Amino acid sequence: MTSTDLIQVRIQALRWEAEGIVSLELRRPEGGALPAFEPGAHIDLVLPNGVSRSYSLVNAQAHQDHYVVAVNRDAASRGGSRFIHDSLRCGDLVQISAPRNHFALDESAPHTVLIAGGIGVTPLYAMAQRLQAAGRSWEMWYSARNRTMAAYLAPIVELGQAGGADRVHLNFDQDPGGRMLDLPAIVAQIDPAAHLYCCGPTPMIAAFEQACAGRAPETVHVEYFSAAEAPAAEGGFTLVLSRSGRSIVVEPGKTILDAMLDNDIDVPYSCTEGVCGTCELRVIEGEPDHRDLVLSKEERAANKSIMVCCSGSLSPKLVLDW
Repeated sequence: MTSTDLIQVRIQALRWEAEGIVSLELRRPEGGALPAFEPGAHIDLVLPNGVSRSYSLVNAQAHQDHYVVAVNRDAASRGGSRFIHDSLRCGDLVQISAPRNHFALDESAPHTVLIAGGIGVTPLYAMAQRLQAAGRSWEMWYSARNRTMAAYLAPIVELGQAGGADRVHLNFDQDPGGRMLDLPAIVAQIDPAAHLYCCGPTPMIAAFEQACAGRAPETVHVEYFSAAEAPAAEGGFTLVLSRSGRSIVVEPGKTILDAMLDNDIDVPYSCTEGVCGTCELRVIEGEPDHRDLVLSKEERAANKSIMVCCSGSLSPKLVLDW
């Protein structure tokens, strides 16, 4: 993303949420409202070390004056979560993008089922808050390794018990007698008209999608936090940028984003894994080799856009609107 698109915010509060997980409350330094958002939205957090990462908004959408994101300390951190845990402090100024949403909640569904794995609970907690406030029917299946690693556990359970209901089902894999969620059994008992949302580790989402294979595609929603396959870096094609008329050869071992940055072309990007949608560009000509987790099967087949951080080209020439 470009600097003109960014919003400066102050870290108003840093809070321990679970083992290895902290939350950041972000507000404008001068006060005032931030851009509106809906459950499932995420923002890009641009860190002082130059790294940009995407995080789901946790707080209720009715909150206009602040955002909350929760960050898991990733053992394989590429400079994002580790920096947040080790270096950020209350009062620090950081920059963020406006919210974007590739995991939107359909509030018209007769029933909504939220399936969360670990830190994947963050967008689903926002959805649960909205569904409860709107008086909609919902339930959550929340799985973590153990209770100490389950962020927002107490408020989620409390929300699920509001009005005498019991909407939240907990599962802790590593507790005595614990086991993985039986996703086929859970999905099989859900009414066909219900909408299902899943966010968590990649193997969990893959198992969820397999369990939902027989359901109407428009009722099944997923959000990945990391790439499911390697980026397309085979290279060997020509990239044409229609606005400037520039032509660039994307060499083997390079992604489209690599080639653009190597040629000093300013293009928005964040996660570099094809999960946030920041680097989406319009395709004018050519056949992309899609590797992202943002576009639907129908959107991929249409070949109207591409995530340049991870996708490549199946044609000798790819023309993009940039």
